[in-house]
Amino acid sequence: MIVSYDGTANDDDALVLGAGLVRRGGGTLALAYVRHSREIDPRREALAQFDAERRLRSGLALLDVPDADVHVLFSASTADGLTELAAATAAAVIVFGSDYRTAPGRAEPGASAQRLLDGAPTAIAVARAGLRLTRSRPLATVAAVNPQDDPAVEATVVALNQRLGARRVGAETDGVDLLVVGSRPGARTGRVALSGRTRATLNGARGSVLVLARERPLALGNAGSGPATAGPAGP
Repeated sequence: MIVSYDGTANDDDALVLGAGLVRRGGGTLALAYVRHSREIDPRREALAQFDAERRLRSGLALLDVPDADVHVLFSASTADGLTELAAATAAAVIVFGSDYRTAPGRAEPGASAQRLLDGAPTAIAVARAGLRLTRSRPLATVAAVNPQDDPAVEATVVALNQRLGARRVGAETDGVDLLVVGSRPGARTGRVALSGRTRATLNGARGSVLVLARERPLALGNAGSGPATAGPAGP
């Protein structure tokens, strides 16, 4: 699981969501910061690299995930850089914080997440704004937004229940911890793509969002073994 991280408050929300899923669901976590170019002046380049590494170290200090990796990437596009890292590391999810203008309790993808919601080859998660303020609270409820009946959604909801103990509720319930969203039937298998109706539904939703690639459920350890017990509670 890769968290896009630049040290902002809303990216701390993404850290909390990613760490909670990994601690309770299994797997590994990586923090990634994308630089868009190298500085020509060696001294300025050293400062820019130091700043990027400092941001990632500050993120690690917030986590209780000792084996988390950190990556400073170079790409003209944040979305492209993260997609390349996901392919190289076989990551299942890329996690983003919400846009900085997002009201507390809602999940609103920024520009990079928006781009990946149309064609990404891996699941995309967007943490609700303010999640960092309730980091000790477990991920207790999960709901499905699946108007196109993608079987990956149901399989993922079941896995979240079995591994994290997340109780299923209706998508219209106020303040659901995680909404699991299916891609539209016209999407290529293994790619993320939302219908206009689903996007409209998410605009009014409250809670973090996990958008799955078409027919690709999220694997969380051994889903048949019951909730994980190692480590503290997730978000």
